[in-house]
Amino acid sequence: MPPPDGGKGTGTDMASLLLAVIYIAFISLGLPDSLLGSGWPAMHADLGAPLSAMGLVSMIIAAGTVVSSLLSDFLTRKLGTGLVTVISVLLTAGAMLGFSFARAFWLLCVLAVPYGLGAGSVDAALNNYVALHYRARHMSWLHCFWGLGALVSPFLMGAALTGESGWRGGYSLVSYVQFGITALILLSLPLWKRPASEERAGKSLTLPGTLRLKGVWFILIAFFAYSALEATAMQWASSYFTESKGVSTEIAAMLGSLFYIGITLGRFVSGFVSEKLGDRRLIRIGVCIIAAGIALLALPVGSDAVAIAGFLVAGFGCAPVYPCIIHSTPANFGAEHSQAVIGVEMAFAYIGTTFMPPLFGLIAQYADIAFLPLWLALFGIVLFCMTELLNRSAGKKPVLP
Repeated sequence: MPPPDGGKGTGTDMASLLLAVIYIAFISLGLPDSLLGSGWPAMHADLGAPLSAMGLVSMIIAAGTVVSSLLSDFLTRKLGTGLVTVISVLLTAGAMLGFSFARAFWLLCVLAVPYGLGAGSVDAALNNYVALHYRARHMSWLHCFWGLGALVSPFLMGAALTGESGWRGGYSLVSYVQFGITALILLSLPLWKRPASEERAGKSLTLPGTLRLKGVWFILIAFFAYSALEATAMQWASSYFTESKGVSTEIAAMLGSLFYIGITLGRFVSGFVSEKLGDRRLIRIGVCIIAAGIALLALPVGSDAVAIAGFLVAGFGCAPVYPCIIHSTPANFGAEHSQAVIGVEMAFAYIGTTFMPPLFGLIAQYADIAFLPLWLALFGIVLFCMTELLNRSAGKKPVLP
């Protein structure tokens, strides 16, 4: 199936307009992701909940994303990607607006259910649509736009916390943005093409059927390992600088964004070379750069500069891995199966993101946070082995443009 941005005339104009809408939709994916963490110090005090209670809200959201990711194949075949995106963004917008009115912690837990259900299905549906219809560079740049959304929301929350509205104003502001994006996507529905995999509504692949596809377990374990590595590095970077390097908490808070900055810059850069190098080669290059970054972290030197470079380099290496795995899914498993496979990939990613960072927290608490490089290296090795096993399993299948 040729990508819509490869044609001429009116078709190209419509495809470009739709692509702009999808870029905005990816910003909407990132907006909620860092909102809870940035607002929680004020939220838990206002609601009378313990500091640790954020973990429960996060796990409920994650459970919702796993469920909706697994249902994404069925939903997109029935409704189409455009309508699934509208409904999903509307769910998250409504949940965030509900957060702004919540006066009790239990209500946050209830609202976390639609919050997560909306996030998972739209993530899987949009990633599959772009993998089928657009070139590899757009997958990298779209995930860069997700990063912009995740970067903006803490600043919006911070601005709200300095005013009278407090954290409730931060959630209501982001919900209004989400409602606006919902309206924009709704207006764009005539532009959305339904790929053949969506039109065959009666042939939705079940979860057992998806798990029986040749080589699928390699990519699922690889996605789990990548997500565990990324989330652990992001969440524990500040603590690593404080506990292992003796950096002050104020400076460590700023240094904690290094890994995230590396990913955002890396995805911008990888968009320019993705079509020349191809998905497989970019994944290999990314894993090698990750290894270099982890090696810098593991060096027994007292200089903070080496650790700073390590997080930046590791983040830069992570940049192409996630987009390239998604973009190569139709080539590895067939366009007719890609939505089902990407849905399960998203579910495994959320499982790795949810459970592996807290598990490392136990290691840091009862052993030493200095084990962080070793923990990251473990998942890096699993990622490399699984992607290479997938390449052997898939053979020399042509990569979709």
